[in-house]
Amino acid sequence: MTKIRMNRAIVATLVLLLIQTSILPWLVPSAWSGRLLLHLPFVMTVFVALLGGRHRAFLFGLGFGLVEDMLFYGHMIGAYAFGMALIGYLIGLAFERKLSTLAFVLLLTGVGSGLLDMLVYLIYKLFSLTHLSASFVFYWQVLPTLLLHMLVALALYLPARRFLVRQVVSQSEGTEGN
Repeated sequence: MTKIRMNRAIVATLVLLLIQTSILPWLVPSAWSGRLLLHLPFVMTVFVALLGGRHRAFLFGLGFGLVEDMLFYGHMIGAYAFGMALIGYLIGLAFERKLSTLAFVLLLTGVGSGLLDMLVYLIYKLFSLTHLSASFVFYWQVLPTLLLHMLVALALYLPARRFLVRQVVSQSEGTEGN
């Protein structure tokens, strides 16, 4: 049986958030800076949903979504918190029903990333904070961000799994070996 180490997940996400805010802006070309909306805490929310369940992913996404709302997107507080919490819950629900292979993790990361960005776009559109068309936003921002999130999830899958998972020996497994 496995159990997630939430304190390590929070520390790892804070480190990824520092990398996202300090190093990645230097690595992304200036022509692409408006297109790539990298959310490393979202990728960690997917891993928490995989390893810790839907309720932990909901709270994890809500907390780090609020942090991202306060740090980056001052137009409206709560859009990313709502989106990351909802998508984390839904991904956690999907992981309860299906085997968690790498391909399934990448698929749900991509779908979740697309849903998150489109959900935030729809919230901004609802409150007239953007006047861009949905097709333009999808091809200009959502699709490149989705592919980048899948690439980051592929790179972080094994290290995150090794760093966040703790093996728990149950009472019955411990006595069988004697």
